[in-house]
Amino acid sequence: MAARPPYPGTPPPPGAPPVAPQRYGAPQGAQGTPMRYPQQSYPQMNVQRAQYPPVGIGGPGGSPAAGMQRPAGGPGQPYTGGMVRPPLSQTPGSKRPASSGSSKSVSRSGGGAGGGPPPGQMPSDYGHVSSKKKKKLAEKILPQKVRDLVPESQAYMDLLAFERKLDATIMRKRLDIQEALKRPMKVKKKLRIFISNTFYPARAEGGEGDDASVASWELRVEGRLLEDHKNDPSKLKRKFSSFFKSLVIELDKELYGPDNHLVEWHRTATTQETDGFQVKRPGDKNVRCTILLLLDYQPHQFKLDPRLARLLGVHTQTRPVIITALWQYIKTHKLQDSHEREYINCDKYLEQIFGVPRMKFAEIPGRLNQLLFPPDPIIINHTISVEGVDQKKTSCYDIDVEVDDNLKTQMNNFLLSTNSQQDIQTLDTKIHETVETINSLKTNREFYLSFAKDPQQFIQKWLISQNRDLKTMTDVVGNPEEERRAQYYYQPWMHEAVNRYFYSKIQQKRAELEQALGIRNN
Repeated sequence: MAARPPYPGTPPPPGAPPVAPQRYGAPQGAQGTPMRYPQQSYPQMNVQRAQYPPVGIGGPGGSPAAGMQRPAGGPGQPYTGGMVRPPLSQTPGSKRPASSGSSKSVSRSGGGAGGGPPPGQMPSDYGHVSSKKKKKLAEKILPQKVRDLVPESQAYMDLLAFERKLDATIMRKRLDIQEALKRPMKVKKKLRIFISNTFYPARAEGGEGDDASVASWELRVEGRLLEDHKNDPSKLKRKFSSFFKSLVIELDKELYGPDNHLVEWHRTATTQETDGFQVKRPGDKNVRCTILLLLDYQPHQFKLDPRLARLLGVHTQTRPVIITALWQYIKTHKLQDSHEREYINCDKYLEQIFGVPRMKFAEIPGRLNQLLFPPDPIIINHTISVEGVDQKKTSCYDIDVEVDDNLKTQMNNFLLSTNSQQDIQTLDTKIHETVETINSLKTNREFYLSFAKDPQQFIQKWLISQNRDLKTMTDVVGNPEEERRAQYYYQPWMHEAVNRYFYSKIQQKRAELEQALGIRNN
Protein backbone atom coordinates (compact mmCIF):
# COMPACT_ATOMS: atom_id res chain seq x y z
CA MET A 1 0.00 0.00 0.00
CA ALA A 2 1.32 3.48 -0.87
CA ALA A 3 2.74 5.62 1.90
CA ARG A 4 0.42 8.17 3.47
CA PRO A 5 1.27 11.76 2.43
CA PRO A 6 2.63 14.05 5.14
CA TYR A 7 0.40 16.42 7.05
CA PRO A 8 -0.13 19.62 5.10
CA GLY A 9 1.74 21.65 7.69
CA THR A 10 5.03 19.69 7.53
CA PRO A 11 7.90 21.28 5.61
CA PRO A 12 9.03 19.84 2.28
CA PRO A 13 11.91 17.33 2.21
CA PRO A 14 15.49 18.69 2.26
CA GLY A 15 16.82 19.65 -1.14
CA ALA A 16 13.39 20.12 -2.65
CA PRO A 17 13.13 22.89 -5.27
CA PRO A 18 11.22 26.09 -4.49
CA VAL A 19 7.46 25.92 -4.45
CA ALA A 20 5.90 27.13 -7.69
CA PRO A 21 2.38 28.58 -7.59
CA GLN A 22 -0.30 26.69 -9.48
CA ARG A 23 -3.85 27.69 -10.39
CA TYR A 24 -6.71 25.62 -9.11
CA GLY A 25 -10.21 25.37 -10.41
CA ALA A 26 -12.79 27.11 -8.27
CA PRO A 27 -15.79 25.08 -7.16
CA GLN A 28 -19.14 25.93 -8.74
CA GLY A 29 -22.71 26.07 -7.33
CA ALA A 30 -24.47 24.11 -8.18
CA GLN A 31 -84.76 27.72 -24.29
CA GLY A 32 -88.18 28.27 -24.22
CA THR A 33 -91.57 27.20 -22.57
CA PRO A 34 -94.38 24.81 -23.69
CA MET A 35 -96.75 26.11 -26.38
CA ARG A 36 -99.71 28.06 -25.17
CA TYR A 37 -103.06 27.18 -26.68
CA PRO A 38 -105.60 29.51 -28.25
CA GLN A 39 -106.76 30.81 -24.87
CA GLN A 40 -103.50 32.83 -24.68
CA SER A 41 -103.61 36.51 -25.61
CA TYR A 42 -100.86 37.99 -27.78
CA PRO A 43 -99.80 41.57 -28.36
CA GLN A 44 -101.77 43.38 -31.04
CA MET A 45 -99.95 43.51 -34.39
CA ASN A 46 -99.27 46.85 -36.02
CA VAL A 47 -100.92 47.72 -39.32
CA GLN A 48 -98.57 48.88 -42.05
CA ARG A 49 -98.81 49.86 -45.66
CA ALA A 50 -98.64 47.05 -48.18
CA GLN A 51 -95.03 45.96 -48.40
CA TYR A 52 -93.83 42.44 -48.95
CA PRO A 53 -90.83 41.27 -46.95
CA PRO A 54 -87.48 41.71 -48.68
CA VAL A 55 -85.77 38.37 -49.05
CA GLY A 56 -82.01 38.08 -49.78
CA ILE A 57 -79.83 35.31 -50.77
CA GLY A 58 -29.38 7.62 -10.82
CA GLY A 59 -29.09 8.75 -7.59
CA PRO A 60 -26.80 11.34 -5.98
CA GLY A 61 -24.12 8.84 -5.14
CA GLY A 62 -22.12 9.12 -8.37
CA SER A 63 -22.13 7.31 -11.67
CA PRO A 64 -22.22 3.52 -11.53
CA ALA A 65 -19.04 1.77 -12.51
CA ALA A 66 -18.89 -0.30 -15.66
CA GLY A 67 -20.66 -3.62 -15.28
CA MET A 68 -22.73 -2.74 -12.24
CA GLN A 69 -25.66 -0.51 -11.37
CA ARG A 70 -26.54 1.46 -8.31
CA PRO A 71 -30.04 1.77 -6.76
CA ALA A 72 -32.00 4.96 -6.94
CA GLY A 73 -31.04 7.25 -4.13
CA GLY A 74 -27.78 5.24 -3.89
CA PRO A 75 -24.88 5.70 -1.57
CA GLY A 76 -25.08 9.20 -0.23
CA GLN A 77 -22.65 12.03 -0.95
CA PRO A 78 -19.44 11.62 -2.94
CA TYR A 79 -16.31 10.42 -1.23
CA THR A 80 -15.14 13.31 0.97
CA GLY A 81 -13.42 12.00 4.07
CA GLY A 82 -12.13 8.50 3.48
CA MET A 83 -15.30 6.89 4.85
CA VAL A 84 -17.75 4.90 2.69
CA ARG A 85 -21.44 5.30 3.47
CA PRO A 86 -23.82 2.38 2.98
CA PRO A 87 -26.52 2.75 0.33
CA LEU A 88 -29.64 4.58 1.38
CA SER A 89 -32.72 2.41 1.72
CA GLN A 90 -35.26 2.81 -1.04
CA THR A 91 -38.89 2.29 -0.13
CA PRO A 92 -41.45 1.40 -2.79
CA GLY A 93 -43.23 4.42 -4.16
CA SER A 94 -40.68 6.96 -2.92
CA LYS A 95 -39.27 9.62 -5.24
CA ARG A 96 -35.65 9.47 -6.31
CA PRO A 97 -33.46 12.58 -6.21
CA ALA A 98 -32.89 14.25 -9.57
CA SER A 99 -29.63 13.21 -11.15
CA SER A 100 -27.99 12.69 -14.50
CA GLY A 101 -24.81 11.09 -15.68
CA SER A 102 -23.16 7.87 -16.85
CA SER A 103 -20.17 5.71 -16.09
CA LYS A 104 -18.14 7.17 -18.97
CA SER A 105 -18.94 10.87 -18.84
CA VAL A 106 -20.69 12.88 -16.15
CA SER A 107 -22.35 16.27 -16.50
CA ARG A 108 -23.94 18.36 -13.76
CA SER A 109 -26.23 21.36 -13.73
CA GLY A 110 -27.04 23.11 -10.51
CA GLY A 111 -24.43 21.31 -8.42
CA GLY A 112 -26.41 18.15 -7.62
CA ALA A 113 -24.39 15.57 -5.73
CA GLY A 114 -23.73 12.21 -7.25
CA GLY A 115 -24.11 10.48 -10.61
CA GLY A 116 -26.97 9.81 -12.96
CA PRO A 117 -29.57 7.04 -12.99
CA PRO A 118 -28.84 3.64 -14.49
CA PRO A 119 -29.35 3.16 -18.24
CA GLY A 120 -32.99 3.02 -19.35
CA GLN A 121 -34.30 4.93 -16.33
CA MET A 122 -35.72 8.44 -16.65
CA PRO A 123 -34.48 11.14 -14.23
CA SER A 124 -37.04 12.07 -11.64
CA ASP A 125 -36.96 15.79 -12.48
CA TYR A 126 -38.52 14.86 -15.83
CA GLY A 127 -41.69 14.08 -13.92
CA HIS A 128 -42.15 17.76 -12.99
CA VAL A 129 -42.48 18.66 -16.66
CA SER A 130 -44.33 15.58 -17.86
CA SER A 131 -46.85 15.76 -15.03
CA LYS A 132 -48.30 18.84 -16.73
CA LYS A 133 -48.69 16.93 -20.00
CA LYS A 134 -49.98 13.56 -21.04
CA LYS A 135 -47.39 10.91 -20.23
CA LYS A 136 -46.01 9.06 -23.20
CA LEU A 137 -46.84 5.45 -23.76
CA ALA A 138 -43.16 4.48 -23.54
CA GLU A 139 -43.09 5.48 -19.87
CA LYS A 140 -45.65 2.76 -19.08
CA ILE A 141 -43.63 -0.08 -20.60
CA LEU A 142 -41.89 -2.43 -18.20
CA PRO A 143 -38.20 -3.18 -18.91
CA GLN A 144 -37.40 -6.49 -20.54
CA LYS A 145 -35.48 -7.65 -17.45
CA VAL A 146 -38.58 -7.19 -15.30
CA ARG A 147 -40.70 -9.15 -17.78
CA ASP A 148 -38.14 -11.96 -17.79
CA LEU A 149 -38.01 -11.97 -14.00
CA VAL A 150 -41.81 -11.81 -13.52
CA PRO A 151 -43.65 -13.74 -16.30
CA GLU A 152 -47.03 -12.55 -14.96
CA SER A 153 -46.18 -9.03 -16.11
CA GLN A 154 -47.01 -10.08 -19.69
CA ALA A 155 -50.71 -9.66 -18.83
CA TYR A 156 -50.02 -5.98 -18.09
CA MET A 157 -48.24 -5.58 -21.43
CA ASP A 158 -51.24 -7.13 -23.23
CA LEU A 159 -53.55 -4.62 -21.55
CA LEU A 160 -51.21 -1.82 -22.57
CA ALA A 161 -51.39 -2.90 -26.22
CA PHE A 162 -55.19 -3.09 -26.03
CA GLU A 163 -55.31 0.40 -24.49
CA ARG A 164 -53.23 1.75 -27.38
CA LYS A 165 -55.70 0.32 -29.92
CA LEU A 166 -58.66 1.64 -27.93
CA ASP A 167 -57.16 5.14 -27.72
CA ALA A 168 -56.55 5.16 -31.48
CA THR A 169 -60.16 4.11 -32.14
CA ILE A 170 -61.59 6.77 -29.82
CA MET A 171 -59.38 9.47 -31.34
CA ARG A 172 -60.48 8.48 -34.84
CA LYS A 173 -64.13 8.65 -33.79
CA ARG A 174 -63.62 12.06 -32.18
CA LEU A 175 -62.15 13.36 -35.43
CA ASP A 176 -65.11 11.93 -37.34
CA ILE A 177 -67.52 13.68 -34.98
CA GLN A 178 -65.67 16.98 -35.35
CA GLU A 179 -65.94 16.72 -39.12
CA ALA A 180 -69.63 15.82 -38.88
CA LEU A 181 -70.35 18.86 -36.69
CA LYS A 182 -68.96 21.15 -39.39
CA ARG A 183 -71.82 20.10 -41.66
CA PRO A 184 -75.42 21.14 -40.91
CA MET A 185 -77.32 18.30 -39.25
CA LYS A 186 -81.03 18.77 -39.87
CA VAL A 187 -84.04 16.50 -39.58
CA LYS A 188 -87.49 17.10 -41.02
CA LYS A 189 -90.44 17.35 -38.66
CA LYS A 190 -94.10 18.27 -38.94
CA LEU A 191 -95.19 21.69 -37.72
CA ARG A 192 -98.94 21.87 -37.10
CA ILE A 193 -100.37 25.37 -37.60
CA PHE A 194 -103.63 26.27 -35.82
CA ILE A 195 -105.63 29.14 -37.37
CA SER A 196 -108.64 30.10 -35.27
CA ASN A 197 -111.03 33.03 -35.13
CA THR A 198 -113.64 34.20 -32.63
CA PHE A 199 -116.54 36.60 -33.28
CA TYR A 200 -117.70 39.12 -30.64
CA PRO A 201 -121.13 40.59 -31.51
CA ALA A 202 -122.16 44.14 -30.71
CA ARG A 203 -123.65 44.76 -27.26
CA ALA A 204 -126.15 47.23 -25.95
CA GLU A 205 -124.99 50.68 -25.02
CA GLY A 206 -123.87 51.12 -21.45
CA GLY A 207 -121.66 48.06 -21.51
CA GLU A 208 -118.15 48.15 -20.23
CA GLY A 209 -115.61 49.80 -22.57
CA ASP A 210 -115.99 51.91 -25.65
CA ASP A 211 -115.82 48.87 -27.94
CA ALA A 212 -118.76 47.10 -26.33
CA SER A 213 -121.22 48.43 -28.93
CA VAL A 214 -119.04 47.51 -31.97
CA ALA A 215 -118.97 43.97 -33.40
CA SER A 216 -115.44 42.57 -33.87
CA TRP A 217 -113.52 39.42 -34.58
CA GLU A 218 -110.15 38.07 -33.47
CA LEU A 219 -107.78 35.91 -35.56
CA ARG A 220 -105.05 33.74 -33.98
CA VAL A 221 -102.17 31.95 -35.72
CA GLU A 222 -100.34 29.41 -33.54
CA GLY A 223 -98.46 26.16 -33.95
CA ARG A 224 -96.29 23.45 -32.44
CA LEU A 225 -94.18 20.49 -33.49
CA LEU A 226 -96.08 17.22 -33.50
CA GLU A 227 -93.18 15.45 -31.78
CA ASP A 228 -93.36 17.77 -28.78
CA HIS A 229 -94.59 16.08 -25.60
CA LYS A 230 -96.80 18.18 -23.37
CA ASN A 231 -95.97 16.18 -20.25
CA ASP A 232 -92.21 16.41 -20.69
CA PRO A 233 -91.16 19.61 -18.87
CA SER A 234 -87.46 18.81 -19.24
CA LYS A 235 -87.61 19.03 -23.02
CA LEU A 236 -87.02 22.50 -24.44
CA LYS A 237 -89.86 23.67 -26.70
CA ARG A 238 -89.25 25.95 -29.66
CA LYS A 239 -91.39 29.04 -29.99
CA PHE A 240 -93.70 29.15 -32.99
CA SER A 241 -92.20 32.37 -34.38
CA SER A 242 -88.68 30.88 -34.40
CA PHE A 243 -89.57 28.86 -37.51
CA PHE A 244 -90.35 31.89 -39.69
CA LYS A 245 -88.57 34.89 -41.14
CA SER A 246 -91.75 36.86 -41.82
CA LEU A 247 -95.53 36.56 -41.59
CA VAL A 248 -98.02 38.59 -43.64
CA ILE A 249 -101.83 38.50 -43.22
CA GLU A 250 -103.67 40.04 -46.17
CA LEU A 251 -107.31 40.92 -45.44
CA ASP A 252 -110.07 41.69 -47.92
CA LYS A 253 -109.13 45.00 -49.53
CA GLU A 254 -112.77 45.85 -50.29
CA LEU A 255 -113.72 45.72 -46.60
CA TYR A 256 -110.67 47.34 -44.99
CA GLY A 257 -109.35 49.57 -47.77
CA PRO A 258 -105.99 49.63 -49.53
CA ASP A 259 -104.14 51.16 -46.55
CA ASN A 260 -105.43 48.95 -43.74
CA HIS A 261 -105.71 45.48 -45.22
CA LEU A 262 -102.13 44.23 -44.49
CA VAL A 263 -100.74 42.99 -41.17
CA GLU A 264 -97.01 42.21 -41.25
CA TRP A 265 -94.35 40.79 -38.95
CA HIS A 266 -90.67 40.59 -39.91
CA ARG A 267 -87.79 39.12 -37.95
CA THR A 268 -85.13 41.54 -36.72
CA ALA A 269 -81.98 41.21 -34.65
CA THR A 270 -83.91 42.15 -31.49
CA THR A 271 -87.01 40.04 -32.13
CA GLN A 272 -88.39 38.21 -29.10
CA GLU A 273 -89.88 34.84 -29.94
CA THR A 274 -93.56 34.20 -29.27
CA ASP A 275 -95.94 31.24 -29.32
CA GLY A 276 -98.36 32.82 -31.79
CA PHE A 277 -99.85 35.93 -33.42
CA GLN A 278 -103.26 37.56 -33.08
CA VAL A 279 -105.15 40.18 -35.08
CA LYS A 280 -108.30 41.95 -33.90
CA ARG A 281 -110.51 44.05 -36.20
CA PRO A 282 -114.04 45.46 -36.08
CA GLY A 283 -116.57 43.83 -38.43
CA ASP A 284 -119.62 41.60 -38.60
CA LYS A 285 -119.10 40.03 -42.04
CA ASN A 286 -117.14 37.00 -43.19
CA VAL A 287 -113.64 38.04 -44.25
CA ARG A 288 -111.43 36.25 -46.74
CA CYS A 289 -107.75 36.47 -45.78
CA THR A 290 -104.48 35.13 -47.13
CA ILE A 291 -101.67 34.17 -44.74
CA LEU A 292 -98.11 34.14 -46.14
CA LEU A 293 -95.45 32.37 -44.04
CA LEU A 294 -91.79 32.59 -45.06
CA LEU A 295 -89.68 29.91 -43.37
CA ASP A 296 -86.40 30.89 -41.74
CA TYR A 297 -84.00 28.42 -43.35
CA GLN A 298 -80.72 27.80 -41.53
CA PRO A 299 -78.53 27.64 -43.55
CA HIS A 300 -80.15 29.75 -46.25
CA GLN A 301 -81.92 27.98 -49.09
CA PHE A 302 -82.69 29.18 -52.60
CA LYS A 303 -85.25 28.33 -55.25
CA LEU A 304 -83.78 27.29 -58.59
CA ASP A 305 -84.73 28.53 -62.01
CA PRO A 306 -87.52 26.22 -63.29
CA ARG A 307 -85.38 24.93 -66.18
CA LEU A 308 -82.41 24.14 -63.92
CA ALA A 309 -84.73 22.66 -61.28
CA ARG A 310 -86.19 20.19 -63.80
CA LEU A 311 -82.71 19.31 -65.06
CA LEU A 312 -81.20 18.64 -61.60
CA GLY A 313 -84.34 17.44 -59.83
CA VAL A 314 -83.87 20.06 -57.08
CA HIS A 315 -86.46 22.74 -56.33
CA THR A 316 -85.27 24.53 -53.17
CA GLN A 317 -81.98 23.75 -51.48
CA THR A 318 -78.79 25.23 -50.03
CA ARG A 319 -76.05 26.50 -52.32
CA PRO A 320 -73.60 23.60 -51.58
CA VAL A 321 -76.29 21.02 -52.37
CA ILE A 322 -77.15 22.78 -55.65
CA ILE A 323 -73.50 22.94 -56.74
CA THR A 324 -73.02 19.26 -55.81
CA ALA A 325 -76.08 18.27 -57.86
CA LEU A 326 -74.78 20.26 -60.84
CA TRP A 327 -71.35 18.58 -60.56
CA GLN A 328 -72.99 15.15 -60.46
CA TYR A 329 -74.88 16.03 -63.65
CA ILE A 330 -71.60 17.11 -65.31
CA LYS A 331 -69.84 13.88 -64.31
CA THR A 332 -72.75 11.66 -65.32
CA HIS A 333 -72.94 13.17 -68.82
CA LYS A 334 -69.12 13.48 -69.15
CA LEU A 335 -69.20 17.19 -69.89
CA GLN A 336 -65.73 17.93 -68.49
CA ASP A 337 -63.24 18.70 -71.26
CA SER A 338 -60.81 15.79 -71.71
CA HIS A 339 -57.83 18.04 -72.55
CA GLU A 340 -58.51 21.25 -70.63
CA ARG A 341 -59.90 19.87 -67.40
CA GLU A 342 -60.84 23.29 -66.04
CA TYR A 343 -63.49 23.72 -68.76
CA ILE A 344 -67.04 22.37 -69.01
CA ASN A 345 -68.56 21.65 -72.42
CA CYS A 346 -72.24 22.46 -71.98
CA ASP A 347 -74.83 20.20 -73.56
CA LYS A 348 -77.90 21.68 -75.20
CA TYR A 349 -79.77 21.96 -71.89
CA LEU A 350 -76.98 23.70 -69.98
CA GLU A 351 -76.32 25.92 -72.99
CA GLN A 352 -79.95 27.05 -72.95
CA ILE A 353 -79.80 27.71 -69.20
CA PHE A 354 -76.37 29.41 -68.93
CA GLY A 355 -76.31 30.90 -72.42
CA VAL A 356 -72.74 29.79 -73.27
CA PRO A 357 -71.44 26.65 -75.03
CA ARG A 358 -68.37 26.40 -72.80
CA MET A 359 -67.37 27.73 -69.38
CA LYS A 360 -64.76 27.31 -66.67
CA PHE A 361 -65.32 25.69 -63.32
CA ALA A 362 -64.53 28.99 -61.60
CA GLU A 363 -67.38 30.66 -63.52
CA ILE A 364 -70.07 28.30 -62.23
CA PRO A 365 -70.79 30.08 -58.87
CA GLY A 366 -71.07 33.47 -60.57
CA ARG A 367 -73.36 32.21 -63.34
CA LEU A 368 -75.39 30.26 -60.80
CA ASN A 369 -76.24 33.42 -58.83
CA GLN A 370 -78.46 34.59 -61.69
CA LEU A 371 -80.49 31.36 -61.45
CA LEU A 372 -81.11 31.41 -57.67
CA PHE A 373 -84.14 33.15 -56.17
CA PRO A 374 -85.68 33.56 -52.71
CA PRO A 375 -87.77 30.55 -51.66
CA ASP A 376 -91.54 30.72 -52.11
CA PRO A 377 -93.61 31.52 -49.02
CA ILE A 378 -96.24 29.15 -47.66
CA ILE A 379 -99.68 30.48 -48.67
CA ILE A 380 -102.79 29.62 -46.63
CA ASN A 381 -106.23 30.87 -47.68
CA HIS A 382 -108.59 31.22 -44.73
CA THR A 383 -112.09 32.62 -44.21
CA ILE A 384 -112.87 34.43 -40.97
CA SER A 385 -116.42 33.35 -40.12
CA VAL A 386 -118.70 35.51 -37.96
CA GLU A 387 -121.71 33.21 -37.98
CA GLY A 388 -121.34 31.76 -34.50
CA VAL A 389 -121.40 33.91 -31.38
CA ASP A 390 -118.41 33.47 -29.04
CA GLN A 391 -117.58 30.22 -30.78
CA LYS A 392 -114.01 29.49 -31.80
CA LYS A 393 -113.50 28.00 -35.23
CA THR A 394 -110.12 26.34 -35.77
CA SER A 395 -108.38 25.03 -38.88
CA CYS A 396 -105.19 22.94 -38.84
CA TYR A 397 -102.41 22.77 -41.43
CA ASP A 398 -99.25 20.63 -41.36
CA ILE A 399 -96.03 21.82 -42.97
CA ASP A 400 -92.51 20.35 -43.12
CA VAL A 401 -89.78 22.21 -41.25
CA GLU A 402 -86.11 21.44 -40.64
CA VAL A 403 -84.82 21.43 -37.06
CA ASP A 404 -81.43 20.66 -35.56
CA ASP A 405 -80.84 16.99 -34.95
CA ASN A 406 -80.68 16.03 -31.26
CA LEU A 407 -77.65 13.93 -32.12
CA LYS A 408 -75.69 17.15 -32.69
CA THR A 409 -76.18 18.15 -29.06
CA GLN A 410 -75.05 14.72 -27.90
CA MET A 411 -71.96 14.97 -30.10
CA ASN A 412 -71.08 18.37 -28.65
CA ASN A 413 -71.52 17.07 -25.11
CA PHE A 414 -69.26 14.12 -25.92
CA LEU A 415 -66.49 16.36 -27.27
CA LEU A 416 -66.76 18.84 -24.38
CA SER A 417 -66.98 16.22 -21.65
CA THR A 418 -63.85 16.17 -19.45
CA ASN A 419 -65.01 13.92 -16.61
CA SER A 420 -63.70 10.73 -18.20
CA GLN A 421 -60.47 12.46 -19.22
CA GLN A 422 -59.78 13.47 -15.63
CA ASP A 423 -60.36 9.90 -14.42
CA ILE A 424 -58.06 8.54 -17.14
CA GLN A 425 -55.38 11.07 -16.22
CA THR A 426 -55.59 10.03 -12.56
CA LEU A 427 -55.22 6.35 -13.46
CA ASP A 428 -52.33 7.14 -15.82
CA THR A 429 -50.54 8.94 -12.99
CA LYS A 430 -50.93 5.90 -10.74
CA ILE A 431 -49.60 3.62 -13.50
CA HIS A 432 -46.55 5.85 -14.01
CA GLU A 433 -45.82 5.90 -10.28
CA THR A 434 -46.14 2.11 -10.09
CA VAL A 435 -43.83 1.56 -13.07
CA GLU A 436 -41.32 4.00 -11.58
CA THR A 437 -41.41 2.08 -8.29
CA ILE A 438 -40.87 -1.21 -10.15
CA ASN A 439 -37.86 0.27 -11.96
CA SER A 440 -36.43 1.51 -8.66
CA LEU A 441 -36.84 -1.91 -7.06
CA LYS A 442 -35.22 -3.54 -10.10
CA THR A 443 -32.21 -1.22 -9.74
CA ASN A 444 -32.00 -1.96 -6.00
CA ARG A 445 -32.00 -5.66 -6.72
CA GLU A 446 -29.20 -5.37 -9.28
CA PHE A 447 -27.20 -3.18 -6.89
CA TYR A 448 -27.32 -5.64 -4.01
CA LEU A 449 -26.73 -8.64 -6.28
CA SER A 450 -23.54 -6.98 -7.58
CA PHE A 451 -22.41 -6.24 -4.02
CA ALA A 452 -23.14 -9.81 -2.85
CA LYS A 453 -21.29 -11.31 -5.80
CA ASP A 454 -17.96 -9.45 -5.30
CA PRO A 455 -17.95 -6.89 -2.44
CA GLN A 456 -14.29 -5.84 -2.86
CA GLN A 457 -14.48 -5.09 -6.57
CA PHE A 458 -17.88 -3.46 -6.10
CA ILE A 459 -16.58 -1.00 -3.46
CA GLN A 460 -13.47 -0.25 -5.51
CA LYS A 461 -15.48 0.61 -8.64
CA TRP A 462 -17.88 2.60 -6.56
CA LEU A 463 -15.13 4.77 -5.06
CA ILE A 464 -13.64 5.37 -8.50
CA SER A 465 -17.04 6.48 -9.73
CA GLN A 466 -17.55 8.78 -6.74
CA ASN A 467 -14.14 10.37 -7.20
CA ARG A 468 -14.74 10.99 -10.89
CA ASP A 469 -18.13 12.57 -10.17
CA LEU A 470 -16.68 14.86 -7.49
CA LYS A 471 -14.05 16.23 -9.86
CA THR A 472 -16.61 16.82 -12.55
CA MET A 473 -18.88 18.67 -10.12
CA THR A 474 -16.11 20.95 -8.82
CA ASP A 475 -14.61 21.53 -12.30
CA VAL A 476 -11.21 20.21 -11.17
CA VAL A 477 -9.07 18.60 -13.86
CA GLY A 478 -6.23 16.20 -13.17
CA ASN A 479 -4.49 12.99 -14.09
CA PRO A 480 -6.19 10.04 -12.42
CA GLU A 481 -3.22 7.73 -13.05
CA GLU A 482 -0.82 10.06 -11.17
CA GLU A 483 -3.26 10.98 -8.41
CA ARG A 484 -3.66 7.37 -7.36
CA ARG A 485 0.03 7.24 -6.28
CA ALA A 486 1.44 8.68 -3.01
CA GLN A 487 4.39 10.40 -4.72
CA TYR A 488 1.95 12.76 -6.41
CA TYR A 489 1.22 14.46 -3.07
CA TYR A 490 4.95 15.19 -2.39
CA GLN A 491 5.05 17.74 -5.20
CA PRO A 492 6.50 21.23 -4.41
CA TRP A 493 3.14 22.96 -4.94
CA MET A 494 1.41 20.99 -2.18
CA HIS A 495 2.70 23.22 0.65
CA GLU A 496 1.50 26.42 -1.05
CA ALA A 497 -1.82 24.80 -1.89
CA VAL A 498 -2.42 23.93 1.75
CA ASN A 499 -1.50 27.44 2.87
CA ARG A 500 -3.85 28.99 0.34
CA TYR A 501 -6.63 26.67 1.39
CA PHE A 502 -6.32 27.55 5.09
CA TYR A 503 -5.94 31.25 4.30
CA SER A 504 -9.21 31.26 2.33
CA LYS A 505 -10.97 29.43 5.16
CA ILE A 506 -9.66 31.96 7.72
CA GLN A 507 -10.86 34.86 5.59
CA GLN A 508 -14.26 33.22 5.24
CA LYS A 509 -14.63 32.68 8.99
CA ARG A 510 -13.43 36.22 9.68
CA ALA A 511 -16.07 37.67 7.36
CA GLU A 512 -18.76 35.59 9.03
CA LEU A 513 -17.61 36.76 12.49
CA GLU A 514 -17.55 40.43 11.48
CA GLN A 515 -20.99 40.12 10.02
CA ALA A 516 -22.29 38.50 13.18
CA LEU A 517 -20.72 41.22 15.39
CA GLY A 518 -21.87 44.03 13.10
CA ILE A 519 -18.36 45.27 12.40
CA ARG A 520 -18.05 47.25 9.17
CA ASN A 521 -15.06 46.28 7.10
CA ASN A 522 -13.39 49.47 5.88
